[in-house]
Amino acid sequence: MTAPGVNVTVSTEVGYCPFCQRSRNLRREERHLGGLVRTIVTCESCNRTLSNTMGVPAAKPAPEEVPAEPATTPEAAPEVKPVRAPVATKTKKPTAKRAAAAKKPAASSAKTKKPATSTKKAPTKRK
Repeated sequence: MTAPGVNVTVSTEVGYCPFCQRSRNLRREERHLGGLVRTIVTCESCNRTLSNTMGVPAAKPAPEEVPAEPATTPEAAPEVKPVRAPVATKTKKPTAKRAAAAKKPAASSAKTKKPATSTKKAPTKRK
């Protein structure tokens, strides 16, 4: 198959295909035929033609002249980050076990004192 001529413009865009019933890539071909343009829009997934129109080519917008920037550019303002509000934390109410543990007298003899151990079990490693 030969390559399309210079008078064909092909572009893709994301749009809704009523046949696929999803948003898909739509292929738009514009064939310039003298003073007219034939525009064909097809779905790239199902290859169905969604639109086939003839019309006058859309006028290309003239490039706007950008005024020359001054030689000295003003310094940019420092980037300001939004300030987050502090998160409110709940205070835990003492439960019956915690209250009883706090009321117990501490062991005074060093011989009976055991090293502190965690009550949580270490997770077992699985392969």
